[in-house]
Parts: sequence; C-alpha cells; structure tokens
Amino acid sequence: MTTPVAPPQPATNQSQMNPLPPSVFTLPQTAQLEALYTIIRSKDTSRGDFLFYSDRIIRLLVEEGLNHLPVVKKVVETPTGATYQGVGFEGKICGVSILRAGEAMEAGLREVCRSVRIGKILIQRDEETALPKLFYSKFPQDIASRYVLLLDPMLATGGSAMKAVEVLIEHGVPEDRIIFINLISSPEGLRTFCTKYPQLKVITGWIDLGLNDKAYIIPGLGDFGERRYCE
Repeated sequence: MTTPVAPPQPATNQSQMNPLPPSVFTLPQTAQLEALYTIIRSKDTSRGDFLFYSDRIIRLLVEEGLNHLPVVKKVVETPTGATYQGVGFEGKICGVSILRAGEAMEAGLREVCRSVRIGKILIQRDEETALPKLFYSKFPQDIASRYVLLLDPMLATGGSAMKAVEVLIEHGVPEDRIIFINLISSPEGLRTFCTKYPQLKVITGWIDLGLNDKAYIIPGLGDFGERRYCE
C-alpha cells in the first residue's frame, strides 16, 4: 500500500502582493531570475534572445510545478543490490496550453516529462458579450484521471485562465488536480482567479505592479505571443 507524502509549503514571496493567496507559489526571487526577466522585458531584446531566456524561465517554472505534484513511497533496487526507499509520482500528468502563447511552454514541459500528453484550448473574447468564449479544445481521453499543468505565460485579468479551468472541470478534472503555470501575473488577476478557484495551485515567476487602463500588465513585457512568434 502506498503512503502519500506531504506536499511542499508555499515559498517566501517578495512581490507586490502581501500576503500572497495560500494557493500561489513563486519562484525564488533571486538576482539571476531578475536578470532573466530584465532581458525578456526589454523592448530592445532580439527575438532570438527572447526565445532563449524565456525558455530558461519556463523550464524553471515547469520544474517548480512538478514539485507540487503528490508523490508516494517507492522502493527500488540499485545496481549494487541494495534497496533505496524513495518516491514516485502518484498519478499521470498532462499539459494543457492556452493557445497561442501557451504553446511556447510545451517544449519546456516535454524537456522534463518524457512522452507527456499535451492538450490544447483556444479561448477568445466574444465581441457581443465581451466575455471569454471557448472556440476549440482537444484533450487526452483520460484527462479526468490525470493531474493537469495548465500553461499560459501571462495572467492579466484572469478571464481566459478562469474559462480554461471551467472547461477542464466540465471534462471531469477535479479543481485540486490542476496547477496553473505562468511567467508573469498581475495582482488583480491573481486575486480574482484564486478567489474563484481556491483549491487550484498557481505557480508564477513574477508578480508585477498591476494593470493599466487597457488591462495590460505593467511593467510587463508586451504581447508574449507576438514577441515569441513574430520577427
């Protein structure tokens, strides 16, 4: 019989939110991390450098996301004939990217999770209602039995992310089996998102000052998808 191991505790945060919602976890706010963010925030950074350094941050975020998956006791035998009492992941995982910017995070997930299944979801603003609307989704058939890493680089108002979670729950994924991973969050978006889905964990690299009158994250880094995919 397997024995669950206690999950990690929230990291210390040095952001614009104090205190952080208990379901929000940030990367350690080191000088190296701030240097990486400084590069990708600059409007003068080339597309090649933007790709390289944003990928570095994404890899760190995915690794941190995996730290929050539940594990169970697992005993293996080493080549020396000895036994080692370690752990293994409790269940299967999959990634779900919110198109199109979220696709940029898929490679980082594949680099650390061999043969991981990937789902996709497209949410856009409905011009009549001004609300997020589902336009397309494709998930693994057994997604309801997996832990889901929801991928999207930016959390501004939180509308698209909340709609994506709503769709996942409609497909049978329990709220507490979803981990939302993003590079930059606004305090307003985090509060709204975490209030609606308090059982869902959020892994973010940086929490910015807030939103301007156009709902852009400030200081932000601009449109992630445009900078990622357009010359």
